[in-house]
Amino acid sequence: MSGEFSIINTTGKRLPRLPVLQLKNEILGKRYSLSVAYVDEQTSQEINKKYRKRNKPTNVLSFNLSANSGEIILCPDVIEKEVAKFERSFRELFGFLVIHGMLHLKGMEHSSKLGRVAMEIEEKKYDQKYFSRNRRGLRDDSGHRGRIHQRRKIS
Repeated sequence: MSGEFSIINTTGKRLPRLPVLQLKNEILGKRYSLSVAYVDEQTSQEINKKYRKRNKPTNVLSFNLSANSGEIILCPDVIEKEVAKFERSFRELFGFLVIHGMLHLKGMEHSSKLGRVAMEIEEKKYDQKYFSRNRRGLRDDSGHRGRIHQRRKIS
């Protein structure tokens, strides 16, 4: 039996297509039920204040609802403001934060040095698999026996 999965976009903005279901199945498992919500800054700030006692909007929040279900809340407006800081495209940072949120749901934390290192290793693994390219335009793709060439768009 598969877990339920839903994405709710309350922002009204067009957002990048991401392999969220694939990530969920790989990181949390097929039986895990996950809802992902994209919210505006005001909603992000209200949730962050209520549950984390921080009165500011944030890029991602994760909430375990039970052992096999959870919710991730992402704020595209905050993520967009952080793109330059992280030197990534909007899509890459958005995807990285989905991974980050899922790893929190899996129980990983970055509050201790050991936990932070373990989480960074897992983040890097999934980020490279799904979102990173090297300078030659090659992308890891296990479904195509390793790496496949990504063609550049001609402008």
